[in-house]
Amino acid sequence: MRIIVQKFGGTSLATPDLRARVCDIVAATRNEGISVVVVVSAMGRKNDAYATDTFIQLLKEANPCPPSREMDILLSCGEIISGVLLTSQFCARTIPAVFLNGEQAGIVTDGNYGNAHILYVDPQRIMKQLEDGKVVVVAGFQGAGENGELTTLGRGGSDTTASALGVALNAECIDIFTDVEGVMTADPRIVKDARLLDAITYNEICQLAREGAKVVHPRAIEIAMQKNIPLRVRCTFNDSMGTMVANQMPGTDNRIHIIADRMITGITYTSNIAQIMINTFNLQEARGIELKVFKSLALADISVDFITVHPESIRFTVGIDQAEKAQEVLSNLDIISQIERDCAKVAIVGAAMTGIPGVMSKVVEALTENEITILQSGDSYTNIWCLVKREHMEKAVQALHDKFELGCK
Repeated sequence: MRIIVQKFGGTSLATPDLRARVCDIVAATRNEGISVVVVVSAMGRKNDAYATDTFIQLLKEANPCPPSREMDILLSCGEIISGVLLTSQFCARTIPAVFLNGEQAGIVTDGNYGNAHILYVDPQRIMKQLEDGKVVVVAGFQGAGENGELTTLGRGGSDTTASALGVALNAECIDIFTDVEGVMTADPRIVKDARLLDAITYNEICQLAREGAKVVHPRAIEIAMQKNIPLRVRCTFNDSMGTMVANQMPGTDNRIHIIADRMITGITYTSNIAQIMINTFNLQEARGIELKVFKSLALADISVDFITVHPESIRFTVGIDQAEKAQEVLSNLDIISQIERDCAKVAIVGAAMTGIPGVMSKVVEALTENEITILQSGDSYTNIWCLVKREHMEKAVQALHDKFELGCK
């Protein structure tokens, strides 16, 4: 049996007309002799009636610190609503369909409320429905622990559901339908000549996602990699095939074509960051200060990023909403810190930049030419990132995109 998993985001399901478009896409896939499992997100986005953020706000109005178990039960409702509506719309068009929540679909998690990880998937019930000729609509973002308690999978959970089902069902492909064309060389809202990538490797898209690109959740990519199942990022609103995510693509001539790593694949960014700086040069007890700082921040449940440690100073970043709390923790240690608010991290990502001379030079040149100050920088095998002021973020993204000639030819 040929199987494809197709996941549709909240903006693709927000109205009856949009759900009709989803029905058209699924019907066209079935007409090719392919069985379809549809994974759905909650309808709409923030402030829409059935969006996940709306449920969070509603519950926190009743209790600012609601019980995690009850929070998960409420948050699971968005996907159930959209799944039942879509299933009903399929049936109204005489397309046989059945809806399953996460537990019914066989998704078993580690039982952690709010950010559960999938342990395994039992696909027997889904397979039985597919064998009966039905479209199986599954609620994304949820499963159940081995004790039967409902749990949600955290942000990007519907992508994760789609990938886990794709692996469990040995699907031909996992389609992630969203409101963007596919994976671009940069955010097209910032860079007008950003280019659609026809194909990209698992490693490259993971790096883009981890550095701020919000096309596919990195956990979903990592799951698809387990069986090398291709994943396509597609737009619900047109017939483009979008971007293929894989390490190799089948050719029409029975040969396997390897997707090459590019030196620079794309430019991405993360905003709403604060930089915290500690001058350790004048501290009376500077020895062991790094351990004291980061252990105290960890105990306060503050996530830190972009860490630079020198004999004279420590610099790191936190989310802007945690900056004051972090400074308070440091103050309790008798450590004076400075905060640079309204920062952004801009990154270039490319799986083949390792060992190539001059990449950092071009980064510095691009930003210097545009009078953008680099507050901090770092690198790994596949990316280089720079911290800049938020007001310079968009200019920095455009400058780097131009410098590495990633635009449309």
